[in-house]
Amino acid sequence: MPTRPEKHSLTLRGHRTSVSLEPEFWQAFRDIAAERNVPINALAAQIDERRGTDAGLASAIRVFVLDHYRG
Repeated sequence: MPTRPEKHSLTLRGHRTSVSLEPEFWQAFRDIAAERNVPINALAAQIDERRGTDAGLASAIRVFVLDHYRG
């Protein structure tokens, strides 16, 4: 059953931003950050730097998580 997105704050290069993701994506994102031994904010900043202007940060994180588990 689908769950509602949850809003969490992240700090990207010193600026606070809010991102809404489903709890399953938040958990997967945290797991990947832990696996890579990097803070979640640092991983979000890396994703933010790589995303194009056409994609929002939440979408970019979802695609990142999906690509991680596909690979």
